[in-house]
Amino acid sequence: MSHLKNIINQFENKTIVVIGDVMLDQYIWGKVERISPEAPIPIVSVSHRDERLGGAANVALNIKSLGANAILVSIVGNDIKAQRFKELCKEQNINIDGIVDSLERPTTVKTRIIGHNQHLLRVDEENDKPLSNLEESLLLERILKIIEKNHVDAIIFEDYDKGCITHNVIQYVISLSKTRNIPVTVDPKHRNFMIYRECTLFKPNLKELAIGLKTDIDKQRILEQVPLLCNEFMSRQQHLIMMVTLSELGVFIANQSESYHIPTQVRNLADVSGAGDTVIATATLCLTSGIGIKDLATISNIAAGIVCEKVGVVPINKQELLQKLS
Repeated sequence: MSHLKNIINQFENKTIVVIGDVMLDQYIWGKVERISPEAPIPIVSVSHRDERLGGAANVALNIKSLGANAILVSIVGNDIKAQRFKELCKEQNINIDGIVDSLERPTTVKTRIIGHNQHLLRVDEENDKPLSNLEESLLLERILKIIEKNHVDAIIFEDYDKGCITHNVIQYVISLSKTRNIPVTVDPKHRNFMIYRECTLFKPNLKELAIGLKTDIDKQRILEQVPLLCNEFMSRQQHLIMMVTLSELGVFIANQSESYHIPTQVRNLADVSGAGDTVIATATLCLTSGIGIKDLATISNIAAGIVCEKVGVVPINKQELLQKLS
């Protein structure tokens, strides 16, 4: 454990580039004490509102919360929501040199209405079409400048299927990373699932794995099927490591020579929102520190358990993680 703690304390020397779909998470908190006479829906008496960084920005926030440096690469609209998004990034000391302003799409906003710590409704404002040629070109220019200017320890693709990560972006970044020996980790979604190749670590959840491979997974045989699917997929796509988050069953991780199932660490489940962001951030930092895949999965699993005990999208707290490891 002291060795793992030392590894975590060394995160502050790392610089991670996070590429992906960013969003502004808005929360409306309140109490539900009656049902509307107009329709069978709850009436929320609002107590307060909150705004947080979401999507790839939450991954960057997790990187910062663990003590490392994060450089965020994404696209936002030319609107008031983008200004607020950038303000929140600056408040958290997240480098936004890679943020491109677009006149072709709005800033993605997710508004969650919560009553008595339970999600009642979510409203999404977004354009999830792939980037235009101009947007893509501007994004690739930013990526190249960032990698030329900084010592980058790893690159994370945080893919939410909102259009920021295109085939060209994936292929360009992976090719560029190879020439500079930079590890690439991926938190995928369905649209680009099969486009990612030769990545250092590929981390879908169980649902994404099933949809991405166009297969059915028997809930009674998950721990039998997942290792076989991962082994075949790793060989086909030439990924070095695969880690699959299995919800209440924990995490499965494998490379070409070893594999492990790490049971869940959640004690009081409150909200799974953002847990995947925490896992990819923690796993990537562990990867750059050179620890084995079993310890990598264990630490990432514990980190996910911590954020699942809190309501809303929140980053991992480094001191809480160190305390749990004790």
